[in-house]
Amino acid sequence: MYLRDGFPDQRLHVLPRLLAKQALQRKPTSRMLVTDAGYFPHAARHGRWRRAGAAETIVIMCTDGSGWCELAGARHDVGPNEVLIIPAAVSHQYYAAEAEPWSIWWLHVTGDDVPDLLSAIGLTVAAPTAPMTDPFRAFALAESICDELARDETAASLTAAAGAAWNLLAQLAAERDGRGVTREPIARVQDYLRAHLSASLNIRQLAELAGYSTSHFSARFRSLTGFSVTEYTKRLRMARARQLLVASALSIAEIAAAVGYHDPFYFSRHFTAVNGMSPREYRARDNGENRPRQRA
Repeated sequence: MYLRDGFPDQRLHVLPRLLAKQALQRKPTSRMLVTDAGYFPHAARHGRWRRAGAAETIVIMCTDGSGWCELAGARHDVGPNEVLIIPAAVSHQYYAAEAEPWSIWWLHVTGDDVPDLLSAIGLTVAAPTAPMTDPFRAFALAESICDELARDETAASLTAAAGAAWNLLAQLAAERDGRGVTREPIARVQDYLRAHLSASLNIRQLAELAGYSTSHFSARFRSLTGFSVTEYTKRLRMARARQLLVASALSIAEIAAAVGYHDPFYFSRHFTAVNGMSPREYRARDNGENRPRQRA
């Protein structure tokens, strides 16, 4: 038996259909509206089958584990750091893998700008999945969407969520265009940093990995990411820490070690500076949230 939702420590936000209809009749949410969003960690037996498809486009981003989707009679596997896009009104079914079920950020989007952004991303019914170049940034945007929808259902919150969704889709489009070749040396470093969050930072070794001198590497990295290597790594670590705070029972000291901090107090200071609250407050806030209705 498959489950639509109800997973421990999940996040789930669903707009009332009447509110969504009203939001689509005014700008700027007529151009981009997130009607549903959430995070399902270790979603064992998660699955959906929509014979007539969904009214909105569905974006699913896998953080861990795996799953699969069937579109137009073809099966497509979805693994860590991959995105799956299901166009509106297309019959589909998707399921978490039995052995290692996926953890996913997901959202439903609609509005006038969605078709152009989907066209820029380039995923189709025949080829609906792709690896993400910067998955942690994408996951952070999905998390901010959930934060805005959890705040309240005012026009301001819906607009903020829409802006983050537009940013997310634009990022996915940028990763799929011709800039991928230009970014490849820095992308290798980004991949390395994501895979070695607990490792000590060594700028010289990272520059060698990219094939640049140390000074050129640092300048190139900042120009392409908008952050120094140190700040970018810190934000990667904080994004992973947020996931572990929500989806695991690890202590704060264990989470600190998992993302490269040997001193949990130093970790807590960095976490608070980035997130505006301590790790303990972040975990308590998420555990205390109301988790509404169904849908995914």
